[in-house]
Amino acid sequence: MLVLTRKSNQSIMIGDEIEISVLAIVGEKVRIGIQAPRDVPVFRKEVYLEIRAEHADGSEHVAAEVDAALHELGEPPVSE
Repeated sequence: MLVLTRKSNQSIMIGDEIEISVLAIVGEKVRIGIQAPRDVPVFRKEVYLEIRAEHADGSEHVAAEVDAALHELGEPPVSE
């Protein structure tokens, strides 16, 4: 695991297309922003693990389920 120290308004890059920015630090909470291509799914870990647990065969149907959930919320699908 790579461990980095960043201050508010500083970022890290993952590859050429994913930027993670520290937006604010308040007490023990850190607010981050993630810019990634729309085809790269980004989840909180607990949500990701829940989706994976629902699919014994791994992530084969995860994208379709996420798109369906976003559609129910009125959001554009991840795959667009």
